[in-house]
Amino acid sequence: MANPVGFGIMGCAEIARKVCRAIGLAPNATVVAVGSRSVDKARRFIANNGLPEGTRAHGSYEDLLDDPKVDAVYVPLPTSLHVRWAVAAAGKGKHVLLEKPTALCVAELDQILEACESNGVQFMDGTMWMHHPRTTKMRELLSDPNRFGKVKLMNSTFSLYADPNFLQNDIRVKPDLDSLGSLGDAGWYCIRATLWANDYELPKTAIAFPHSVKNEAGVVISSGASLHWEDGRIATFHCSFLAHLTMELSVIGSKGALHLSDFIVPFEENAAGFTFASDSWFTDLVTGWQPLPSKHVVSTDLPQEALMVTEFSKLVGAIKDSGSKPERKWPIISRKTQAVLDAVKTSIDNGSQPAEIVLS
Repeated sequence: MANPVGFGIMGCAEIARKVCRAIGLAPNATVVAVGSRSVDKARRFIANNGLPEGTRAHGSYEDLLDDPKVDAVYVPLPTSLHVRWAVAAAGKGKHVLLEKPTALCVAELDQILEACESNGVQFMDGTMWMHHPRTTKMRELLSDPNRFGKVKLMNSTFSLYADPNFLQNDIRVKPDLDSLGSLGDAGWYCIRATLWANDYELPKTAIAFPHSVKNEAGVVISSGASLHWEDGRIATFHCSFLAHLTMELSVIGSKGALHLSDFIVPFEENAAGFTFASDSWFTDLVTGWQPLPSKHVVSTDLPQEALMVTEFSKLVGAIKDSGSKPERKWPIISRKTQAVLDAVKTSIDNGSQPAEIVLS
């Protein structure tokens, strides 16, 4: 496209700093404006993050959406505000890159997706690891019937040990801001990984593990669940603000198995690894394995968040310059992730009773 996609940043959340850097690294995007509830806060954000000269500061989200230079908005606001401002952005013809979790429930997400579709704008959620070339390489191996077979079992974990200030004051523990707590913040990634590994075939049932931990306001800060398919496949996941930083993912098939310990944020920015085993068995006298799992390292010139921005901007550019239709893959994936999250939340609220996963 002739000109890079002009991004408006809606809100000055901490994650916005990372995405602003990503936009600067992407070859087809640039930050043109920042909107906050205070114009002084927007100006400080621009200065502190070294944004391009001429980046405009707006003292309201409405003003940001009225900026003619803004082609797309990145929305890192609290989840409870997503439906209002994502719908407003789409209504102004702005493409929407929305932080996860996308909404408090599927019904809210549907309002966002309907607004994006009716206004012809691109939607994508901010699940960054989906855009790393490692993810493509892993997908190739999981799709090999001779080396991996069919998915049988999965387990994923995303935990971080939050300090007392986080547990008391962070928006992710406030029922009026992000009432999904650790389930929405950390569980989203685990659920997405589960769906990704299963070619986005929805499980039939979600069963929350008993005794989820909630704070005094009733927000989940540690939980987990099992997900079940009718053919016997099962996936388990744990998400917590109460355990050491961990990002484990295991996908076990009939003929192979894939493992990695940094599936959300790679240990290193420019390279990411995983192990893959195929046709493993015991050595003589059962003293070891043969063959040993293979180690794979996938390099990248751009960090995964910049690759996300690049992909999103490519889609936006095709709409602007060629009259292309928005890519529907991304809203479909988001909606399936939200539907599973909803079912897990329902099971938690109902004392770990099974909750059916249905896309109406």
